[in-house]
Amino acid sequence: MKILVIEDSVKMAEYLRKGLCEEGYVVDVANSGIDGLHMAIEIDYDLLVLDGMLPGIDGLAVLAALRQSKQTPVLMLTARGQVEDRVKGLQGGADDYLVKPFAFSELVARIQVLLRRSGGQRNAGEPTVLKVADLDVDLLRRKATRSGQRLDLTAKEFNLLSLLLRRQGEVLSRTELAEQVWDMHFDSETNVVEVAIRRLRSKLDQPFERPLLHTVRGMGYVLEVREP
Repeated sequence: MKILVIEDSVKMAEYLRKGLCEEGYVVDVANSGIDGLHMAIEIDYDLLVLDGMLPGIDGLAVLAALRQSKQTPVLMLTARGQVEDRVKGLQGGADDYLVKPFAFSELVARIQVLLRRSGGQRNAGEPTVLKVADLDVDLLRRKATRSGQRLDLTAKEFNLLSLLLRRQGEVLSRTELAEQVWDMHFDSETNVVEVAIRRLRSKLDQPFERPLLHTVRGMGYVLEVREP
């Protein structure tokens, strides 16, 4: 799941980015309404976290412009807690409203609710449950099972598995995995991808008879069913 945070406070934006990344989301940040609107229109995000009091073009103006072309779920943040302000934001197209200061756990809970709610609005060609062999991955509930047994995955392991499953049968390089899952440029000196693959494989394959995650030497990794 990919989230865009539009927040002019660099400190708050970094706090949100870091926290949401730890929850398993891929997060982009824009520090102005103009940049945020451009990114929100050009890139398909699953959700926007939008500060209502941006300098220049404010959150309501961003929201109004966005709603002309997209229905991306929007959680609006504001320091104003008056009923009139909340009503104005909701009538302007916000899906939910959170008043600063807030508990990070409440932010995460509200994001999860919005993502579940928006799941029914996805295109028919964008399934929310992915399957291969006896593996089932529910992208909205962030739940993975194999042969009916739930896999105890960390947030990064779930994101890694989801990417491999979306691209099943396709060999993905360490560079692509690092960029897509960790949102970072690949450093040949780091073994973060190998470590994550090893841990994922221990949960995904080792307890079961047929392996699904395979290493293609010199190229990368692939998730697919292979004949014994």
